[in-house]
Amino acid sequence: MLMGFRVIKTAAATLAAIGTAILIGTDNPLAAGLLAILGVDTTRWRGLRTVFARFTAAVLSLLLASVLFAAIGFHIWVLSVYILIAFPLFSRFGLKDGLVTGAVVVFHLFAKAEVTVNALVTEVELLAIGLGWATLFNLLYMPKYYGKLKELREITEAGFSDIFRHLAIHLRNPDSVWAGEEFLATGTAIEQGLEVSQRARENRLIPQDEPWQLYFNMRRQQLESVQLMMESVAFVSRHVPQAELIALLFDRLMEDVKSDFYEGETERMLGELDNSFRTMPLPVTREEFEIRSTLFYLSRELRRYLGIASREKKQKSTSAHAIIQ
Repeated sequence: MLMGFRVIKTAAATLAAIGTAILIGTDNPLAAGLLAILGVDTTRWRGLRTVFARFTAAVLSLLLASVLFAAIGFHIWVLSVYILIAFPLFSRFGLKDGLVTGAVVVFHLFAKAEVTVNALVTEVELLAIGLGWATLFNLLYMPKYYGKLKELREITEAGFSDIFRHLAIHLRNPDSVWAGEEFLATGTAIEQGLEVSQRARENRLIPQDEPWQLYFNMRRQQLESVQLMMESVAFVSRHVPQAELIALLFDRLMEDVKSDFYEGETERMLGELDNSFRTMPLPVTREEFEIRSTLFYLSRELRRYLGIASREKKQKSTSAHAIIQ
């Protein structure tokens, strides 16, 4: 769908650029359409940056090529000299996006076989028309991302809930088998959410923090914590009373992860669990000691998981996409 919007914008900008060039009588109007194609981008800020780079690189290319053609002549190999000088230079100064645009106008100038004020003005006109229409269409409309981000959020939260459910099942029944596909699917949704939220941020005319980026960054950190929990749970080889207590926490997290607010109840339950660990008799066998140690580490990781959500929530006063537990 996003690619479809870009294709429509590109077609409209190309048509408008060619029509404008024909209307004002600019030589080679099709070149304006080509430049418009190069200028259309996926986000507003990326479009502004690339158009600036393309226009600047093209003007500098015209100046450099004019010097080369005037000094050496219009020989094919002079184009190679231009490339050897311009490409490394532009890349070094952050104008890499303008390499192709600069080459286009230089090749136009070479085809005319003349370095005159009129020829240079014509190329600048084509740049202004093509890149100008591309910029206008970049600013006028960009696709909305809320629906896609909301969908990815729901997939992420459902994935966390499923993971917690499987962890609770294993703690109650260590013989249960789980392939872990929910973990992989959740990780994919989070990475997609970060990518889409970055595009949403770049579409804002006034730069500001993107709440969705905060959300998916938090989920990425929490997923890393969950991975460590999974590794700990895998070491639990038999059911013990302490495992049931932690399984109850996972049961609650299955619902908490879908809540819009960090309520702190799970953290309170975890505090009670920590206190119970301190009052339990010491393990009498090596196996019991290993399982108890694993469960204690698991409780530490649960606290870190909850702490991530708590910290992120404190950084935001009000938000339609509140950071959640």
